[in-house]
Amino acid sequence: MNIKLLNKIAPVGIEKFGPGYTIGTDVQDPDGILVRSAAMHDMAFNPELKAIARAGAGVNNIPIDRCSENGIVVFNTPGANANAVKELVLCGLMLSSRDIIQGSHWVSGLKDDIAAQVEKGKGQFAGTEIYGKTLGIIGLGAIGRMVANTAVHLGMEIVGCDPYLSVEGAWSLNHHVRHAANYDEVFEKCDYITLHVPSNPSTRGMLDEAAFAKMKDGVRILNFARGDLVVTSALKAALASGKVARYVTDFPSDDIINTPGIVAIPHLGASTEESEDNCAVMASLELKDYLENGNITNSVNYPNVSMPRSGDMRICVFNSNVPDVLSGISAVLSSQGVNIENLTNKSRGSNAYTLIDISGKLSESEIDRIRQINGVIRVRVIGKPITSKHA
Repeated sequence: MNIKLLNKIAPVGIEKFGPGYTIGTDVQDPDGILVRSAAMHDMAFNPELKAIARAGAGVNNIPIDRCSENGIVVFNTPGANANAVKELVLCGLMLSSRDIIQGSHWVSGLKDDIAAQVEKGKGQFAGTEIYGKTLGIIGLGAIGRMVANTAVHLGMEIVGCDPYLSVEGAWSLNHHVRHAANYDEVFEKCDYITLHVPSNPSTRGMLDEAAFAKMKDGVRILNFARGDLVVTSALKAALASGKVARYVTDFPSDDIINTPGIVAIPHLGASTEESEDNCAVMASLELKDYLENGNITNSVNYPNVSMPRSGDMRICVFNSNVPDVLSGISAVLSSQGVNIENLTNKSRGSNAYTLIDISGKLSESEIDRIRQINGVIRVRVIGKPITSKHA
């Protein structure tokens, strides 16, 4: 197997592949790609490419739709960098409350009798305490839940909102976290608001003029999720009017730099040694398990499907989520007298994925019959001897 690196990946992750893999930045015709931030939208994909693993959570740099159309699985590493981001969010919480940045800059410019000047001028940098204040958390995924649970122990009241909160996620929340019915409830009740949702058509620009108008005067906003969740022009107007007291973000851009009331951090959320190691290991293991066994865990475009290996050959089928695909596959297998040892099938939106373990082996022509079934996008075969340039 050939693995191409588009960014520097922590060695502790690369080591997980073991023998039988060629890994590097100059690898040609890769079976898999490991990436962090490299832009892939204009990248041509070779026919052998089977999967892309993103060492991180966001996948905006990867052409998801094109990958789905070609049966290329895209993985990410949810939760691997959650603690690193959580800690920076807590730092942002303090930076939004206390004028530490400007105060530090001011001190750096002082000369002579500094102690006296500090005592005389420190009042201009007075802030507020977070204890007893209400923190609104929009998005209760791995990071949002960790922020919520920690903030409870800091003495804050927590109001969280996530329409997609899983049962498992709800169980991991501190029982003091109150669930809001909608975002408006968070806007109206909270002294601080932190964003932890992905950037997609339903969330981009979610903090616009109308949203700011619903918030408490002097609200402090943290954005360690994605920059485009906030409408910049509306934010600047809210800062100028005093509606927003401070905006702390991990996503600097040309239109917010040097704006009073904005603290811009150079995208450091996951920039810790521990986080980079965690993401590299998780991405490598996901990619390895898929390439060797066809199992899918933490894909953003195909369903999670995992099954212990049995039988002589494993057939992995990607298809559009349409009727009669499974019956067509079964017809091909039964016509050859092949017994199905195990089968699992799941769908995700318009995409579906099937793992089939069989006793015996199919010829290349029989595999091609499965490829020709209406709705089938791609077929992989694990368990040689069967070779195919399409596999």
